[in-house]
Amino acid sequence: MTGIFFNTSPSVKKLMELMKNDEENRVWDEKAIKSLVKKLKKGSGLDELVKAITSEDCDTKCVTIPRSLDGRLQVSQKKGLPHMIYCCLWRWPDLKNHHELQAIENCEYAFHLKKEEVCVNPYHYVRVEPPVLPPVLVPKIPLDSIKSPNFNDDYPSRINNLNPKSVDANFHLPETPPPGYLSEDSDSRAAVGCSSDGGDGVNSDNGDGQDSMDVDSTPQYELQQVNYTEPNYWCSISYYEQQNRIGEPYHASQPSLSVDGFTDPSSSDRFCLGLLSNINRSHQIEMARRHIGKGVRLYYIGGEVFAECLSDSAVFVQSPNCNQRYGWHPATVCKIPPGCNLKIFNNQEFATLLAQSVSQGFESVYQLTRMCTIRISFVKGWGAEYRRQAVTSTPCWIEIHLNGPLQWLDKVLVQMGSPRLPCSSMS
Repeated sequence: MTGIFFNTSPSVKKLMELMKNDEENRVWDEKAIKSLVKKLKKGSGLDELVKAITSEDCDTKCVTIPRSLDGRLQVSQKKGLPHMIYCCLWRWPDLKNHHELQAIENCEYAFHLKKEEVCVNPYHYVRVEPPVLPPVLVPKIPLDSIKSPNFNDDYPSRINNLNPKSVDANFHLPETPPPGYLSEDSDSRAAVGCSSDGGDGVNSDNGDGQDSMDVDSTPQYELQQVNYTEPNYWCSISYYEQQNRIGEPYHASQPSLSVDGFTDPSSSDRFCLGLLSNINRSHQIEMARRHIGKGVRLYYIGGEVFAECLSDSAVFVQSPNCNQRYGWHPATVCKIPPGCNLKIFNNQEFATLLAQSVSQGFESVYQLTRMCTIRISFVKGWGAEYRRQAVTSTPCWIEIHLNGPLQWLDKVLVQMGSPRLPCSSMS
């Protein structure tokens, strides 16, 4: 420790002593602190920062530095969001990204306010904890009366067969909503209305305002709690070129990961598409792949999934959960411009829909499997406003399967037993 503190100011020494980071990044951490001290030395911010950290008091004043054009702070060739950098140093060393942080109400210069100054007081931010999902209450059917549904016959398997070599059009959402329901170029979240054509199977009814399930003719069973559990891999990602899957699925264990067009070997927080070969790749696909660049970053934080466009070209997202939230047609495709992000899934919202669907029967619950699939295309979009009507017409795209919600659905469906009516094209 003596070597590290050699020829450093008392302020830097004090702040270094208060750090909660490990020794591994000590040199970079010291540079980050020196950079901050230099920005604060002309005012009382430095004293206020030390006071906040030593007292662990959120009632201290804002500690501000000038906001850069892109909102990030560069320290020794490494860029990061300033409030996140200093929250890592003095509060949460395991912090992964800014979606885990939320400013306290009385912070006047919170990062999300996008003022000319940004507050880096680590005690003006709180960490967002994942919400505890309530268990779903499902009729407890005696084990000897449960006939496990044969998903190879009536339904596609939810877990084992989610990554086919080519897209099963019968399983997935309709690619294009009726005319008038989709306009993708107006802004980053397509301006649409709600479809009334029955395309959204979450809240279906039989036309007279009653649930499709005949409650009076259904045997009454004891209710069984079915809990949500986090899987080892929160999502699985398959890469496609038009209708063909290329390579093997990528299984994500880290809460933050990027899907990019570079050629480094894929790792636990990075899925690199550049190395994937396809002997039948067309010139059009090859040209589109060159523009993937930094691609898209996915975050799974606090029970929510975010997609952030890191590429110089927009990415296009079809998320039924996001569409449900805004009352859009379930097949709506949202354009995310470079530098922007969008919440594309929320576990709490999904839990509410699942609890509602249980009372409507097996088919209603099964329809929610579609909500656990998210599609993202690179460079080229698809939908009603595009020449490409289907995602399988885009040069390069990925399909994300959310394993936690899918496994939860699987347990609920097993508990519910076989559907009362066989599945058909009219279901």
